[in-house]
Amino acid sequence: MKNLYEAATVEEVKGRAARLGPKCERQWGKMNAPQALAHCSAGLEWATGEVVPPRMFFGSILGRILKPMVLGNDEPMRRNSPTAKSLVIADERDLRKEQERFVGLVDRFAGLGPEGCTRHPHSFFGRLTPQEWATLMYKHVDHHLRQFGV
Repeated sequence: MKNLYEAATVEEVKGRAARLGPKCERQWGKMNAPQALAHCSAGLEWATGEVVPPRMFFGSILGRILKPMVLGNDEPMRRNSPTAKSLVIADERDLRKEQERFVGLVDRFAGLGPEGCTRHPHSFFGRLTPQEWATLMYKHVDHHLRQFGV
């Protein structure tokens, strides 16, 4: 499975993010391209431990059951998958600034490697290994880049 500890995968997602532009149309969801990148950046801040979200009630019940379904295969995340309210980006953002921020956070996460990954539980899935975080971050980023056809 692809993950954000692999150099080739890191370059792939950075290249795809660079191809986002004003003409990239949303294929599902509500966010525009800059909002989606800001949303992905916020997720990466969870993975590095810069932000520690509280556990979701439903996550404490369903997270253990759904984690292997999401992380146990190469299937992309489904369209319109639910998200944590704290990751919803509703304000307008500048695409170039969000691209720069996103690339910086991808590089930071990959550069820190497994030792730099958060030890805090994911708000929905609970405890994740660094490898599971890296896989989840790739799947999440891939989901939103596919949302805009890149």
